[in-house]
Amino acid sequence: MLCQALQQQQADFSASPPSTWPDIWRASELAVSRVPGQPTGHAALDHELPNGGWPRSTLVELLLQQSGIGELQLLKPILRRLSRDQRIALVQPPYLPQANAFKKLGIDTGRLLWIRAASTGDALWTTEQILKNGSCGAVVLWQTNVRPESLRRLNLAAQSADTWFWLMRPMSCASEASPAPLRLGLRPAVGGVAIEVIKRRGPASDATLFIPLPDMPAGRHPLHHENAPAVKFVPAVVTARNAAPVLV
Repeated sequence: MLCQALQQQQADFSASPPSTWPDIWRASELAVSRVPGQPTGHAALDHELPNGGWPRSTLVELLLQQSGIGELQLLKPILRRLSRDQRIALVQPPYLPQANAFKKLGIDTGRLLWIRAASTGDALWTTEQILKNGSCGAVVLWQTNVRPESLRRLNLAAQSADTWFWLMRPMSCASEASPAPLRLGLRPAVGGVAIEVIKRRGPASDATLFIPLPDMPAGRHPLHHENAPAVKFVPAVVTARNAAPVLV
């Protein structure tokens, strides 16, 4: 009887279409997570990402040919949505964040944090604490050199939080191993940015996507303007504990 029951179960399983197998993922298909993704605001990019958007509660790496090529413009749609009722932390940005520039992007500067740490270790520790305590809806961290064990700690911290987390690193890090399930390479392009899918849960992609960024100023970082009020920085230790927004 048991043998017959197992044979019938196997037959039913084989006859059912893959779409009815919620817990099975095939490498030839984009993965589908139980946690829905947040649309990026760019249809071409959503089409290439598992769950059709930015994944939550995980480490996402954006590997940049150089800073200031439109990486925050790319994140503008989701940051604008999140800033309506959640805090956003910018940890160690390479440029001085300007409040007026963020306001033009539609991001509520009253919920924006600029965190400047004294060292790489402090920046990583601060980011990990923010992820663990869930004080922010999104965290964007810029770092040049991150050890594999630090990446694993950040990814584990992200998995324990209901937070969107992006790590900005140089394009030269693309050949290094990383626990991040999603890694995108960004290069400058006329009128926007070119994106290469370096790693994702799904089939490899050889395509290069062009994402137009109409608000990207020519010749300068979109969030750095001379003679504009800057976002005041928050000491790393204080921010990791309470993440209180401080702005000019």
